[in-house]
Parts: sequence; structure tokens; C-alpha cells
Amino acid sequence: MAGVRELPPDEILVERLRDGDEETFTLVLDTWSGGMLRLAMSFVSTKATAEEAVQDTWLAVIRGISDFEGRSSLKTWVYRILVNTAKARGAKESRTVPFASLLPEEEGPTVDASRFRAPGEQYAGHWAVGQEPRPWHVPEDHVLRGEVREVIADALDELPPRLRTVITLRDVAGYGSEEVCSLLEISPGNQRVLLHRARAFMRRKLEDYLSGAHDVAGGRGRP
Repeated sequence: MAGVRELPPDEILVERLRDGDEETFTLVLDTWSGGMLRLAMSFVSTKATAEEAVQDTWLAVIRGISDFEGRSSLKTWVYRILVNTAKARGAKESRTVPFASLLPEEEGPTVDASRFRAPGEQYAGHWAVGQEPRPWHVPEDHVLRGEVREVIADALDELPPRLRTVITLRDVAGYGSEEVCSLLEISPGNQRVLLHRARAFMRRKLEDYLSGAHDVAGGRGRP
């Protein structure tokens, strides 16, 4: 995409940040702050508090970059500072809860049982006729693609905090499962459950939206 600058490798980034290169710091800040803000909002109750957590994180990065040892990627190090900072603010608001257990709203089936064949039917447990996941063909016009991004953003906001945090780290920030487990101090099994539930919720929202979009598109031109 025009205008987007790719970040240099970590060793170069770290060297430039240690040298106080303002252009590099601005580039990193602009590239990562959006994802950091969304992640911080999983731990605190207001956007203003999340913004403060992000600001505090960048201040901590400036103060601590000379001590960065490269045991993880620079981005993982920055996000770890963010998680700790946001957790601390969330604790003051009595919002932060352990990631190791699921909340009641995170329990239960990830897909509505009515979409599967009932016990006793042929192929019980398989998709019922007409209930199979529909293939996604997102229309190419810019307006609709913008609407899809809005749907995704709204769906992320609807997720319980822990589900939103895990899917944000995995599917938005691009972290691997081991990194997410380390950042959030959760077991691999718990991380898988949270991610699966979050992805199932997002899929349902996109299915609903895209089904409606296709119905509208299919009706165009009809008398």
C-alpha cells in the first residue's frame, strides 16, 4: 500500500532508538500504536485510560531501550511492557482478571447446536442442510471493504476482554502461540480455547454480514 514504510530489522531499530533517532521512533510509534491501543483496552475500562497505558509504555521503552538484551523480538518486548502497564492500571480499576480461567460467557458451544444434524439422524453431528459455513467472497468495491473492516472492528469490541486480547495478539499483531502464552502467562491449552472461541465468534459475525451483503447484491437489477 502506498505510503506505508516497512520497519528495518530489530538490530537496526534498536541501534537507532538507542541513538535517539526521532524519525525511527516516530515510525515505530505510528506502526505499532494502533494495535497497542486495542490490546490495552482489553485490560482497562476506558479508551482514555488505554491511551495513557500506551503513552506510559512508550516512555518506558525510551527509558529502557539501552537495557534491551534481544532475548525476544523488540515488538514482543514492547508489548510485554504494555501488558504489564495495562494490567496495573486495570487492577486499580478492579477490571483485570486472571487469564487462566474462562468467564461464564466464554463457556458453552462455539457454534449453535441447531446447525448440526441431531442425534439419531444420518450423519449425526455433521452440518445440517443449509447450515454449512458459507464461502466468503468479499465484494471488491472499496466502500464494502471499508464496511467489512468496520464489522470486524465492531465484532472485536463485542468480545469478552480475554478473547479479544488473545485474538488481537494472534491474528492482528501476528504473534505465535508461544509468545502469547508468555505475554499473558497462560497455558497453551487455555490459549487455544480462547483463540478458538474468539475466531468462532468473529466468523459468525462475518457470516451474518456477508450473507446480508450477498442477498442485497443478488437482488440488484431485479424488477
